[in-house]
Amino acid sequence: MNAISAIVKAFGWREAVPVYIDNEYGVGIIPYLTDSLQAVDTQVPYRSAISPFATDDQILKELLKLKAMQTRVFIVHMSLRLGSMLFTMAKKVGMMGKGYVWIMTDGVADFLNSMDYSVIESMQGVLGVKPYVPRSKSVENFRVQWKRKFHHDHPDLVDAELNIYGLWAYDATIALAMAIERVAGTMNFGFRKGNISSNSTDLETLGVSQIGPSLRQALSNTRFKGLTGDFLFINGQLNSSTFQIVNVDGNGDGARRVGFWVTGKGLVKRLKSATANTSKNSSSNNNSTTLSTIIWPGDTAPVPKGWEIPTNGKKLRIGVPVKEGFTQFVNVTRYPGTNASKVEGYCIDLFDAVVAELPYAVTYEYVPFANPDGNSAGTYNELIHHVSLRTFDAAVGDISIVANRSLEVDFTLPYMESGRVSMIVPIIDDESMKAWVFLKPLTWDLWVTSLVFFIFIGFVVWVLEHRINEDFRGPPSHQASTGFWFSFSTMVFAHREKVVSNLGRIVVIIWCFVGLILTQSYTASLSSFLTLQQFQPTFTTIDELIKKGDFVGYQNGSFVKETLKSLGFDESKLVPYKSAEDCDQLLSKGSKNGGVAAAFEGPTSIHLILAQNCSKYTLVEPASILEAPRWKNISNIQEFNTDGLGFAFPKGSPLVPDVSRAILKVTEGDKIKEIWGKWFGEMGTCPDRSNSVPSNRLGLNSFWGLFLIAGITSCLALIIYFGMFIYQNRGVLKPFDTRVSMRSRILDLLKIFNQKDFKSHAFKKSIVDDGSGITVPVMGEPSPSSNSINTDFHGEQGTPSAEDVYHNQNELTFCREEALFIEHSETSQGTFTAIELACENY
Repeated sequence: MNAISAIVKAFGWREAVPVYIDNEYGVGIIPYLTDSLQAVDTQVPYRSAISPFATDDQILKELLKLKAMQTRVFIVHMSLRLGSMLFTMAKKVGMMGKGYVWIMTDGVADFLNSMDYSVIESMQGVLGVKPYVPRSKSVENFRVQWKRKFHHDHPDLVDAELNIYGLWAYDATIALAMAIERVAGTMNFGFRKGNISSNSTDLETLGVSQIGPSLRQALSNTRFKGLTGDFLFINGQLNSSTFQIVNVDGNGDGARRVGFWVTGKGLVKRLKSATANTSKNSSSNNNSTTLSTIIWPGDTAPVPKGWEIPTNGKKLRIGVPVKEGFTQFVNVTRYPGTNASKVEGYCIDLFDAVVAELPYAVTYEYVPFANPDGNSAGTYNELIHHVSLRTFDAAVGDISIVANRSLEVDFTLPYMESGRVSMIVPIIDDESMKAWVFLKPLTWDLWVTSLVFFIFIGFVVWVLEHRINEDFRGPPSHQASTGFWFSFSTMVFAHREKVVSNLGRIVVIIWCFVGLILTQSYTASLSSFLTLQQFQPTFTTIDELIKKGDFVGYQNGSFVKETLKSLGFDESKLVPYKSAEDCDQLLSKGSKNGGVAAAFEGPTSIHLILAQNCSKYTLVEPASILEAPRWKNISNIQEFNTDGLGFAFPKGSPLVPDVSRAILKVTEGDKIKEIWGKWFGEMGTCPDRSNSVPSNRLGLNSFWGLFLIAGITSCLALIIYFGMFIYQNRGVLKPFDTRVSMRSRILDLLKIFNQKDFKSHAFKKSIVDDGSGITVPVMGEPSPSSNSINTDFHGEQGTPSAEDVYHNQNELTFCREEALFIEHSETSQGTFTAIELACENY
C-alpha cells in the first residue's frame, strides 16, 4: 500500500477510488490503503466493493457509477478472475481511454503472464505493483525443475507459471527444515497430551509439540540466501520486499518494468540508484526522474490529471449567499411567480470569467443558499459547512478567507486584497482642542528639552561675548535678557546682535542648524495635525468601547461576530446590520439612542460604507485599535487578519489548483478592470483617514542626536573659553602678595570676568598710535564699533558723569592690575609707561 501511495503522490493526484473484491481478501486491505493515501494528502471519495460472484451486468452498473464521478484514479485489488472481468467491461464502456488511471495490486499483477491475450489488450496503460525477485541462475533452474515436475503431476494443465507465492513457499520450507535440523538431536519430537475430560472439545484433544518453543527460536535465528533474496526475520516478520512497478503494454507482450519502490527510499528508476541515494524519491513530484516513461490508457504519454468533469454527470452546484445589503458583490433576485432566481454581482461575473479561462469545459449552476421563502438560510459559516458536506460543489461570493473556515474547505487564491478588520467610528469636532493643537506636533519631552537648550545656548553665548561685545554689555538684567532674546530669536533668524568671538560663532552656527531642523519639522507636523484635526475619531481602542459598555455593529452573517466575541465583547452588545444604509443609521443614533458607537468591518465592505458617508465617519486601523496593553498578545491581533476573498471548494477538490491559476490570469489582465468598473465604477472615494495621530508626533528620540551635537559643541566652547581666561589672568590667582586670600583672588577674577577685555580684537579700533611708537587709547574719541573706552567712562565729551563713577573705579582697578602684571613680566618699559599713562587718564 505504501508503494501505491508513493505512485499517487509522485503524480500529484488528490483523489483515488479503491475498487476491491467484497470478501475478506479485499476488505482486509482497505484500511491500510486508506491510511497510506491520507498520509500523502490524497482523499478517498468513494469505495467500490464488487461481489466475488458479480455478473457482467453488475460490474457494468458499478463501472457506470464510477464513470459519472470526477475522480479518474482507480486502485484495483481483487482476484485474477474478477479482475479480468472488470478490465474487459471497463474497455467496453470507454473507461480505458485518455484521462483514466488504473493501478492494480499484486492480486492481478502477479498473474499477467497467465492472462488471455484479449484481457491483456483491454488493460493497455494499467500500472501494476508486485514483489520483485532478482533474476538469478538458481531461480531459473528452480523454475525449470518446478515446471518439469508440475507437468509430470498435472499433465492436463499446459500453461503453468510459478508466481511469487510459490517461491516464498519454497524458501519458507527450506527455513523450517533448517530449523528442525538444529533442534533434532536435542529435543523430543513427541506431543504432550492435556487432561482430556468427557466435555473436552476437539481442540483440547490435540497434542502440544514439545519442541515448539525451541523450534520457534531456531526459526527466528535462521538466515540464508533464498530464491527471493535474503531470508531473515526482523521482530518476528520477514524483511520487507522490494516492489517493482510494471506498465501493461497491451500489444500482447505482457508488462514492462518502469521502476521500483524500496523501503526507506521510495520510488526509484533503477535499484542501483536506490543504494546510491538515501533520500526518499517518493517525496518528489517530478515523476520523470522517479520512473521510466509510462504509456497511459488511451496510448497517451502525458500524465493524466486524475479527474475530469463528467460529460454525462450533473452540473456543479455553486452555492451563493442571499443578502439584503452590499449587493455589489452578490445579488439574488427571486421571481415569485416561477420561483426562479437571478444571480448577479461582482463575484458572479468574476467567477464566470475564471471558469472561461479553464482549459476544459465546466457546466455549473448557481444555487441560492436560501429557505423556501427566499430568505437567507444561514450565515457564511453555515454556507461553508454545507460545502464541506458536499451539498454544494463550491461557494461563490464575498467570502473571507479565515483560519477556521479553511479547516472545513479548500480556498482558491484570493481574488480581492487581503487585510484586517477595521473599525468605523463617527467624527468629532472639538472646538476647545483646536486652540491647543499647536502643542501637539511635539511631545512634551521634546518641548522641555528645547526650552532647556534655549536657555543653555543663551547662557553660553553671553559667556563667550559679554567681555568683548558691546551688544551684550549693560546692567545684569539687560545682559540676561539679551542672552535669552538672542537664543530664542535664532529660531526665526530675527537676532540683531553680532557675534564677534570665534567660539561664539561656532556655537551659534550649530544652534541655527538645530533650529532650522526643528522649525521645519514642526511646520510639517503642524500642517498634518491641522488636517487630521477635522477627522478625530470618537473612539480609538477596543478597551474604550468595552469599558463604557457601548454597543458595536457588524455585518450580518460575517465572521466578525465571532472575532468580536473572542476579543471580549459581550454578545448582548453586538448589533448586526444588513447594508451600508443600516450601518449609517446605527452610527448616527449612537450607542445611547438605540444605535452603535462603532462598526467593525472587513477590508472589502468597509470602503462601500465610507464612500457613502465620507464627512461623517472615519476609519481606525487595527494597529490603533489594539494599542492598549491587553491587546499586545499577537494572537489577538491575528484575530483581525483575513487573507482576502476567495472561492470555496470541498476538501481535496481537484478544481482548486486550476481555478487558482485561472484567477491569476483574470486578475492580471484587463478583464478584472472591466468587471470592477461595472459594479464599483460610480463609487466615490474617501481620503485616507486612518487614526495615525500618535505616529505623527515628533519626539525626542528623533532629535536627540542634534541636541547631543549642540550640547557637546557648547560645552567644549565653554571649556576652551574658561581655560584661556584663567591662563590670561593667572597673575590674579598667583599674586606677589601672598597675604591675599584665595577668596579675594577669586572675587578679583570674577570682577575681571565681568569687565571688558580691552586686549580683544573687538576693541583694536579704539587704540591709535601717538607717533612715538607707543600705542595709547584715544580719550574723548568714540570707537567705531560700539562705544569707545572714553565714552564708557567719561560720556560723549570726555567728562565723567555721576552714574559712571562706579564703573570708572572698576576700570581703573583693572588697569592698575594689568600694569602690575606687566611690570613683573618681560614687557618693555615703554609699553608699561603707556599703560600707566592710560590708567592715569582714567
